[in-house]
Amino acid sequence: MEAFLVSTGLVALAEIGDKTQLLAFLLAARFRRPLPICLGILIATVVNHACAGALGAWITTQLSPQVLRWGLGLGFVAMAIWTLIPDKLDEEEEGGGRLKLGVLGTTIVAFFLAEMGDKTQIATVAMAAQFKAFWAVVAGTTLGMMIANVPAVLLGDRIAHKIPVRLVHGVAALIFLLLGLAVLFGVGESLGF
Repeated sequence: MEAFLVSTGLVALAEIGDKTQLLAFLLAARFRRPLPICLGILIATVVNHACAGALGAWITTQLSPQVLRWGLGLGFVAMAIWTLIPDKLDEEEEGGGRLKLGVLGTTIVAFFLAEMGDKTQIATVAMAAQFKAFWAVVAGTTLGMMIANVPAVLLGDRIAHKIPVRLVHGVAALIFLLLGLAVLFGVGESLGF
């Protein structure tokens, strides 16, 4: 349950103001069809984060516990720093408007590509390796993405300017930093986890 809750909370916070949330606003404004957009976000996120979670689970079988601990700890600290850097939406990640895939297909392709190498995808890899709970992490990160992006699709610009993005990013960065330090200093090991 811890893996699920931490994954959900971290991704929901990290996603506020992220390029995929900006993409959700853009798709909502362009297509004005929330149901296929939300479904497309869900499908793209499940596939993307399942691949990321599988990579995280595989990494745990390939690295020694000491190397894994240092890699994960430093990775979480790097995620804290990365979370503080504002995202910009690239035109090519938007889908470019050239593909004739319909609303659902355009959303799936655009979201899948926007998540490649994104901080929430990297966080999914790290959390799957840290918690060794593939399904809980993938379900949690997917739920976190939906918590952040569905309101963006449904409410659009009406809420975009009311969210204190810097504060939310600061809280997410602090959580990533604390996780990184906990891993580096072996806090879970000393508590018997």
